[in-house]
Amino acid sequence: MFKKFLFIGSLVLLSACSTYNSIDTFYNAHKEDDQVTAIRVPRFMLSMISNLSPEMKALVSSTKDLRYMQFPSPTPDRTQFLNQQMNGITGNSFIEVYRKNDNLKRNIVSIREKRDAVKEILIYNNNNVSGSFLYFNGNFDPVKVRQMAQNEEFQKLGEGLINQYQSSNSTSGY
Repeated sequence: MFKKFLFIGSLVLLSACSTYNSIDTFYNAHKEDDQVTAIRVPRFMLSMISNLSPEMKALVSSTKDLRYMQFPSPTPDRTQFLNQQMNGITGNSFIEVYRKNDNLKRNIVSIREKRDAVKEILIYNNNNVSGSFLYFNGNFDPVKVRQMAQNEEFQKLGEGLINQYQSSNSTSGY
């Protein structure tokens, strides 16, 4: 009986751990797809995007990992597939702070908390033509995160990231 309980407990633990790494899995699975823009900002480059707004500066100063991905979602089947993958990532381990569903269109802000701090933020958008996700890992103030979600600051950051990287790559000769 004890071995059976230990086996079931191990399976539950493994499934919980695999959910934690699903951001990595999704990012790595889709970064090579056609027409995908994938940005993973190293810590030393976070100061580059902190000038977007005072809120972003405060958020970025607490960030350990920042990723952004924009991908095509040209068909209903592809949109549904991507929506299901994001639902799998956020399923049990994230708390949805905001969700707007319009047929297959999605706008979701999810967080993962530990005690009184937000440790991870995941913003997913899909408008049936293109989709994107913005992911933060760090130590964030829950009140600020909520304000930023309400003021659509996260969407502005995604656009700002692409603009910053495009302008820095064009000036550096890439």
